[in-house]
Amino acid sequence: MAEFPTAPGEVDSAWLEAQLGKAGLLGEARITGLAWQAIGTGQVGDTARFTLAYDRQTAAPKTLAGKFASADPTSRGTAAAMQLYVKEVGFYRELAGLISVRTPRVYAAEINADGTDFVLLFEDLAPERGGNQLEGCDLADAEAAIRQAAALHGATIGHPAVLGADWLHGREGLLAEIGRLYHQAHAIFRERYDGQLSAEAMALCDALDQRVESWLSRQPEEPCLIHGDFRLDNMLFGIGQDAEPIAIVDWQTCAIGCAMTDVGYFMGCGIGSDLRRPNEAALLALYAEEMARRGAPIAHDVMMRRYRIGALHGLFTAVFSAAFVVRTERGDANFLSMARGAAELALDHDSIGALDAMMETGQC
Repeated sequence: MAEFPTAPGEVDSAWLEAQLGKAGLLGEARITGLAWQAIGTGQVGDTARFTLAYDRQTAAPKTLAGKFASADPTSRGTAAAMQLYVKEVGFYRELAGLISVRTPRVYAAEINADGTDFVLLFEDLAPERGGNQLEGCDLADAEAAIRQAAALHGATIGHPAVLGADWLHGREGLLAEIGRLYHQAHAIFRERYDGQLSAEAMALCDALDQRVESWLSRQPEEPCLIHGDFRLDNMLFGIGQDAEPIAIVDWQTCAIGCAMTDVGYFMGCGIGSDLRRPNEAALLALYAEEMARRGAPIAHDVMMRRYRIGALHGLFTAVFSAAFVVRTERGDANFLSMARGAAELALDHDSIGALDAMMETGQC
């Protein structure tokens, strides 16, 4: 048995009081009321909002957010095998304090020995709105996200705490296993969504499947911490009654990688082609400006070379995730949206050609 609650219904007042007490927020107060409701649309973790009542005035929050392993066995098994829960808990325990990216304050971060159960107890950011992959965003939202990407990457390029975090490197043999599973995922994706993607986009999926081992084995020239799933569903806008523009959540795919993997992913499957195409140059220039301001300048030609390859991350993620998490109607729409946007970006910039050129050096 885990020594912490592993589902929203297991959270009780005594455990919450212990966490808030350790954070120095509770004082002499005691919780007299506790209720919860499910929130979010995540497919490999379950999230809930807890509403609390106290017996006196206190600095402790009236609402909190909690995240737990998925109740669905397919999603839970995939997350555990890919060490997604290990990564998210590790991020909040060890790395969140290194960056100026707005993330929720965490009051508890616990995980069991085999990485199948965990709990994260968060500050409830109470956003004006959550990002929605299917609804898209406006240019101001995209600019806020790009600034957060630069804040993440600029602070962590070559950082010893990042490069030395064993849990970020993954277990031995994991990349080879992901490669084998990806071929299965591609077959499932192709059969499931045949006719729902353009012929050009599906051909691009085929081309990536043929090169996936090279994709997985690439080595970043300037390794840093990447989010790995940097898209609208993992962003909250208008934090604290619009006092702050954005926060970034869902760090279960964080990894050591190339910064432009996040940027290419966001620009392709994150915001979609209608917003990207007329604003692409300006958003990339904003990223370069922010990186330079943070002491991590990147040359335009280097940025574009890495961006072209990073664009494929959206396609890779859509194909892989569609096969190995619980299937839902929103999930299908989401994965198709991701695949379309990522494929259009990759076709615009000949990302397969860039990947083929990279295969000669193995670096991106």
